[in-house]
Amino acid sequence: EGQYVNGRVHTNTIEGFWSLLKRAFFGIYHFTSKKHLQKYVDEFVFRYNTRNSSEQNRFNLLLTNIEYRLTYKKLIK
Repeated sequence: EGQYVNGRVHTNTIEGFWSLLKRAFFGIYHFTSKKHLQKYVDEFVFRYNTRNSSEQNRFNLLLTNIEYRLTYKKLIK
C-alpha cells in the first residue's frame, strides 16, 4: 500500500492498459458479452505487449504463435 513505483515497474503501466481496454470496449466494440470477455482481453493484451512493434512484425508474431483454429461454430457454441 502506498508504493507506486518499484524500479522500472509502476502503476502507470496497468492504468494505461485499462484505459486502452475501456476505450476499445466503448469505441470499437460498443458491446461485449461476458461469454467472450476473455477473448477481448487477450486481444488487447497482445496489442499492448506489441505496441512498439511494426504492423508487419506484429502480424508475423501472431501467425507464428497460433495454436489452434477457432471456427465460428465453436465461437458461438
